[in-house]
Amino acid sequence: MPLTDNMPTAARFVTAMLFAGVGWQASEMIRPLMPEGTDFGWFNQVNIVLGLLCGWIVTGSRLGRGYPEGISAGLTGLGALVFWALFLQSFNEMLKLALERRYEGPVEGIIAIFKIAIDYGIEVLYMPLIIFLVGASIVIGLIGEICARRW
Repeated sequence: MPLTDNMPTAARFVTAMLFAGVGWQASEMIRPLMPEGTDFGWFNQVNIVLGLLCGWIVTGSRLGRGYPEGISAGLTGLGALVFWALFLQSFNEMLKLALERRYEGPVEGIIAIFKIAIDYGIEVLYMPLIIFLVGASIVIGLIGEICARRW
């Protein structure tokens, strides 16, 4: 890997900012889908940081190879964003339940992370959200590719 692969570029910055916006908007779209009285805490902020990281590291590093690869990079960034968001939110919920002594041991807590993630994933299977995420990631990939070619 050449040294320049890790350098900041305009395309990385743009995709990071755009994925941060997607993280915020998706968080706002998810809130009404969750049960009433859910304490979201730092939900939006965590998803913004995940969007920044996925846009910079995952999508930004795959740009500059053509428009089809740009679309693919955007979809890959979306996959990473969804995976890490589900994992971190599930991990947070498991920690909250573990502090309430709901688990017998650490293995049960680790298994619960994946059960909670599946439950969260099923709850957010909402067609407008899916269409927004897929459409936004394709557009972000194309915009990032344009930035990679110009700057």
